[in-house]
Amino acid sequence: QVVAVYGTLSDLLSVASSKLGIKATSVYNGKGGLIDDIALIRDDDVLFVCEGEPFIDPQTDGRPHEELTGSHTDWLTLNVGGRYFTTTRSTLVNKEPDSMLAHMFKDKDAWGNKQDHRGAFLIDRSPEYFEPILNYLRHGQLIVNDGINLLGVLEEARFFGIDSLIEHLEIAIKNSQPAEDHSPISRKEFVRKSELRCQGLNFSGADLSRLDLRYINFKMANLSRCNLAHANLCCANLERADLSGSVLDCANLQGVKMLCSNAEGASLKGCNFEDPSGLKANLEGANLKGVDMEGSQMTGINLRVATLKNAKLKNCNLRGATLAGTDLENCDLSGCDLQEANLRGSNVKGAIFEEMLTPLHMSQSVR
Repeated sequence: QVVAVYGTLSDLLSVASSKLGIKATSVYNGKGGLIDDIALIRDDDVLFVCEGEPFIDPQTDGRPHEELTGSHTDWLTLNVGGRYFTTTRSTLVNKEPDSMLAHMFKDKDAWGNKQDHRGAFLIDRSPEYFEPILNYLRHGQLIVNDGINLLGVLEEARFFGIDSLIEHLEIAIKNSQPAEDHSPISRKEFVRKSELRCQGLNFSGADLSRLDLRYINFKMANLSRCNLAHANLCCANLERADLSGSVLDCANLQGVKMLCSNAEGASLKGCNFEDPSGLKANLEGANLKGVDMEGSQMTGINLRVATLKNAKLKNCNLRGATLAGTDLENCDLSGCDLQEANLRGSNVKGAIFEEMLTPLHMSQSVR
């Protein structure tokens, strides 16, 4: 008969009992799988109900399924790691006929005397991980209770050779992984870090002002729009870091490495790049377009082939600086000390040298 399926499994059994005139206690799908939850019933499923006897396919003229296939559908009990599971032989055999469980139980006496005192077949595996596998063999759905590690279930599926379940588990594990967090690191998180290796990390917009950041590796890190005012960045590695729009006013940048870094639009007013020990700051190839470095101490600094277009360098100490090939177009260099600076091949088009402390000689080959 065709009946509506709704409510709970108990409701279905009650309706089936009324419609068919029996005391229905069990529901099976068309392959003999025991249904233990109404949510597992699919559209257009043909269901079979009984009063407790083993499943018999009516399309086989009433003959038990085991007589047609050579397998057995009788009930049996498994002792898995000390926990008992009751199921049918057909459940263990039919869905995955090439699995270890199928080979263990397709012949009635294949397991020999490996049974406990209650006659349950002994299997030395984890019962928590075995339960989802048994339910999958019953109804074809992967259902795992909260608190059960999917990796453990996956290992059991591989052990028992349940190939179709392995794929389901691998997808479920992949989907359960947390998404990568690319959000910026806050000042509080930074201070708590036990190992200050910050290569490639995202600090965008963070307040790192007045922190002791000496010798830290910020290579390729995102420090855009950060507040680094008064921070101690002595000998820090900022190679290829993004410092665009950041504030580094009065920061200690002695011996800093900023090769090919991007500090466009940053503020570096009153910074100290001068290291008394002779270690020189290296900003070779850096993008310093529009930076404000007014009043900074940059004795011996390496700004070779850096871009300083439209930068403010007023009253900076650039004594002995390497500015070879540097783009100084439209820079304000008024009041700068450029004594012994190397300006060979630099572009000073539109640059302002008013009130320069040391006259600029044409022998320095500027463009």
